[in-house]
Amino acid sequence: MWKKGRGKLGLFAPLLGSWVSASASAMGPTRCTRRFERVLDGQFVELRADWVIGEADTAKRYSERALFGPGDDGTISFWSFTSDGKRSTGMLTSAPDIHPDAICFEADMPAGRARQVYWPHPVAGFNWAVESQTQTGWSRFVEHCYQASPVR
Repeated sequence: MWKKGRGKLGLFAPLLGSWVSASASAMGPTRCTRRFERVLDGQFVELRADWVIGEADTAKRYSERALFGPGDDGTISFWSFTSDGKRSTGMLTSAPDIHPDAICFEADMPAGRARQVYWPHPVAGFNWAVESQTQTGWSRFVEHCYQASPVR
């Protein structure tokens, strides 16, 4: 059920908990677990994303830690740090081209503007995508469908 809660961080209510996606990719099977929880006296939402890419014996692992919350001007923002040493910051925006209830964040990256979008799956869970902005619109380069993880 995609129902937002109260307050500035209420938009994260549908994402709170532990979620898992399993898909195929050019690098082999991909499994990603995303955990969203309120932290720091409820002032922020923390994302812990852990990826396992490829076959078990040669799998590559990749992790992200991000905080979502109000920036200095009060706008909901994010601060992301990844296991490959990269980091990014961005702000909440909308993505009506994907879904009217989408939760979207845009960031200026070294290669240009990018966005990550969460929106409700029609049956259960949610979809997540990362896109880069082009002259003709948004170009999607990853999309996953997440279902509730048995370990919540």
